Amino acid sequence: MEGNPNNIELINSLQAEVESLRERINQLETEKAKLSQKLSGCVCQKNAGSDRSLSVDCTSSIGEMEMLKLNKIGTLNRSKYKESGDHTMALHHLPKRHVALKVMYFGQRFYGFASEAQMDPTVESEIFKALYKTRLVSGDKKELQYSRCGRTDKGVSSVGQVISLSLRSNLKETSTSNGYSAEISAEESCDGELDYVKILNRALPNDIRIIGWSPAPTDFNARFNCLSREYKYFFWRENLNIMAMESAGKRFIGEHDFRNFCKMDAANVHNYRRYITSFEIFSCNERYGDDELWAMKIKGSAFLWHQIRCMVAVLFMIGQGLESSNVIDKLLDIERTARKPQYKMAPEIPLVLQSCEFDDLKFKCSSDAKQALRAHLEKECRSYKLEAAIFHEALLSCSSTFSGMKATSYILPEILLQNLLVADSSQLNSRTKKKGPTHIPLMSRPTEPSYEERRAKLAASRSNK
Repeated sequence: MEGNPNNIELINSLQAEVESLRERINQLETEKAKLSQKLSGCVCQKNAGSDRSLSVDCTSSIGEMEMLKLNKIGTLNRSKYKESGDHTMALHHLPKRHVALKVMYFGQRFYGFASEAQMDPTVESEIFKALYKTRLVSGDKKELQYSRCGRTDKGVSSVGQVISLSLRSNLKETSTSNGYSAEISAEESCDGELDYVKILNRALPNDIRIIGWSPAPTDFNARFNCLSREYKYFFWRENLNIMAMESAGKRFIGEHDFRNFCKMDAANVHNYRRYITSFEIFSCNERYGDDELWAMKIKGSAFLWHQIRCMVAVLFMIGQGLESSNVIDKLLDIERTARKPQYKMAPEIPLVLQSCEFDDLKFKCSSDAKQALRAHLEKECRSYKLEAAIFHEALLSCSSTFSGMKATSYILPEILLQNLLVADSSQLNSRTKKKGPTHIPLMSRPTEPSYEERRAKLAASRSNK
């Protein structure tokens, strides 16, 4: 058996493979030694285990160098840095400060602002990708003390959303606690601070921009510290009765129970009283043909889920002459109208979160960042105007095609014309007499369950589990 040529050949082959593996092990050992030597000389490693007095100035400069590098390659992955312990350690010893960021975004392609819906993309998820990519943050939202002022829905835009969180700072810390850098106070000078607007806008997609930042106290919360929110809803006037809509809109002013003007979330929301401080309706001085662009501006302390779109939907019915202004009072009277009538909300695309009001926040934007932001927005405006021009050209083309078809009909053979005129005359008459869907008055429509009924159903489902 030992003399079998096949066995001898197999043994020789295995011995050769073993020798090859030994050589590879030696190569890897050499590589390991080189990497260990480099690691022992790493500045971040020294700072993590030695005198921290040297780390502040050095790591600040390292952070700046990393930012330049990041802006060059622009391909860092959020999850890689979120899950990397080395990255977290590298950022923990850097100074940080609590700030508020003012955000604008165009909501058409997003599944709302908040990322909890598990649908991508959202505005919030894109912002956090940029934050991790630029290494301005480490840790999760809770560690960053993250908060947002508003939670806009799918398709809704904003030019004044505000979020707050702790970001890496370029300023030296004032004190230390438990081996970590203390946060820089909101009152400290911002001279020499990182240009948050410029840094983030380089990493954000074209339809999201940071338009300002402000120092904020460490206990600041963008949601609960907000004094008021203001929304705008754009629409084409067409044949709407603006005076009737304005008169009806004024009835919203004051504190009311808006459960009939929202999508009810009985599991989480138990108080439906909200305070509306102002309502305006005005022309935007923008025309298209014979039509004119208008807007409604609604300001209040806070708003319920889909509240603005429900309010606007009812105002449109009033503007069309389908409902009287008194329907507002009836819907606000929950004793009289305990259940919300079923009606369709106004579309989401024309809705814009215009501004969020706070005490003692002073948003700033460097001249470089402001110039870049203006150039970007002007470029986007020109791009959309080009798209509008193409659609308008298509409209003109269709118009000329239709008019051409009408003109050629006169040269059709006479017998064909007669056949076209008399064919299916009953259907032709039915089409000319066809009307739009009949409007059912709001107070005569089927209703949704009341708040009490929803709560009872929730209680029953819990008890059955």
